[in-house]
Amino acid sequence: QVQLVESGGGLVQAGGSLRLSCAASGRTFSSYTMGWFRQAPGKEREFVAAIRWSNGNTYYADSVKGRFTISGDNAKNTVALQMNSLNPEDTAVYYCAASRILTPRVVVPEKYAYWGQGTQVTVSS
Repeated sequence: QVQLVESGGGLVQAGGSLRLSCAASGRTFSSYTMGWFRQAPGKEREFVAAIRWSNGNTYYADSVKGRFTISGDNAKNTVALQMNSLNPEDTAVYYCAASRILTPRVVVPEKYAYWGQGTQVTVSS
């Protein structure tokens, strides 16, 4: 059974940092693209960043480029999202997801087959 479990969310002040982690289990994810999405209240789920595990290629939404970094640890089957210079607009539930499409430029939620339960990130002003 495929399982994705996020951790690391919390409350942080504007300008601060958080590191999210996603632990994947149930299959070998080295041939998958792993992504992070977020959803704020009343808004649609939006793409944040993705990484192709096999070669480390990454892709970011313009809104987080230069502030967020996605990375993968094949040995531990984990994907991390380092978030720096956070602002209140980053407040959302953050989700980890896995896609069989082998490119990190997968920005549509419907292309991801597996999802975690989400972790709340709140940035205070």
